[in-house]
Order: sequence, then structure tokens, then C-alpha cells
Amino acid sequence: MAEKSSIFDMIGPVMIGPSSSHTAGVVRIASAAIRILGSLPTHAVITFYNSFARTYEGHGSDRAIIAGLLGMATDDVRIREAFDHAKAAGLQYTFQSVGNASTMHPNTIKVQLRDERTGHAVEVVGQSRGGGVIRIVEVDGFPADFSTALHTLIVDADDVPGSIAFIASVIAHDDCNIATMSVSRKGKHDAARQFIEMDSSLKDITLEYLRQLSWVHRVTYIAAAE
Repeated sequence: MAEKSSIFDMIGPVMIGPSSSHTAGVVRIASAAIRILGSLPTHAVITFYNSFARTYEGHGSDRAIIAGLLGMATDDVRIREAFDHAKAAGLQYTFQSVGNASTMHPNTIKVQLRDERTGHAVEVVGQSRGGGVIRIVEVDGFPADFSTALHTLIVDADDVPGSIAFIASVIAHDDCNIATMSVSRKGKHDAARQFIEMDSSLKDITLEYLRQLSWVHRVTYIAAAE
């Protein structure tokens, strides 16, 4: 499916510099990751790939990713002092770089997060596409394709027959239109994950219903980024 650009994409977001790719997009990748985790992390391993691997320090992407992991927005003036804020918050982090990953987008970041308070962990791979636009392309090893610009539902479930159609019908009964859906699984009748982008929000009762299904293990809902 071809991607469409808006006036916002061309102008770019309100942000702290130096650039939308190296700052705003990076903050938004981190923001998506903590929303998937469900909390702010206590530990993070951040890997920059390709162009990012060569420029992340000079262009401030290292501060931007930490700021996003602390829950800061793209225009937060505290981004420049993100390392100090991370120390105060007790966030432990490590940076890594891979300069020649030929199969990956030039501006790719992988974040591996853990929250020791909840025991939750997540691994998210995102791309900064310019103008503050991002794509999340992998979550915990499952291929994905969403931006957080729309309301996003992530469903971890058993690969049971009819599960995709059933969840789609539940969403439809909530008067919610599906914009995109991608599904991946580890194997036949094994763990599967659905990534669903929607034009409007889901009701809390609908999310709770999905969470009560015996073959559903986890439901993550990410409201559309403002």
C-alpha cells in the first residue's frame, strides 16, 4: 500500500532540533516503545543502525531516544538535558551501533526495554522516515507495520482458526473502522500477533472483552499520537 503524505509531513512537527529525523522521529519511536511496554522502563539497550550509527551523538539522537523513554514529547525543552533527567529517574541505558546493516532502513533504531517493577520487557524496531514520521517494523521479533499516527491495537494470541475474522468483527461492532492490519505468527497453531490500525478509538469495554478471551494472552492499545 502506497504511503500518503500530508502537509504536516512536509512541514514537520513542533520539536526541539536539530532535525525531525534525528530528534522528533527518534522521540516518537521511544514513545511508541514505552506505550507497548506499558510503563517507563528501568533498563534500556538502544542500538542505532546505518546512518544513525554514524551520527546519533553529533545530531542529538542519543538524547532524543532517552527523552522519549522518559515520556517527553518532541517539543519538550528538557530533551537537551535528557541524560541528567535519566540519572535522576534511575533509568539505566546502554548505546550500541551497527554501521552496515544493508537490509535495514538508513535511520533505524532498536530499543530493548525492561521494567523491573512489573517484570515486563519488550523489543521494538523503528524507522525514522523524516518529518517526524515513524514506522514500527518489528515488536518482539514479530514483523509489524504501523506508525502510531492512528489508534493501534496489538493482540497477542494463540493461532486459532477464525481468530483474525473474530477480532475484526468485534472491532466492527464497536463502530470502529480498520485502516490496516498485519498478522504474523511463529508457526502453525503457535503464538501469533495482530497489529491493527484504526480510524477511531475503541471503547474500554471492548478492550476488556478481548482481554477475557481464553486464547488471547495480551491486548495492548495505543491511542493515536497527537
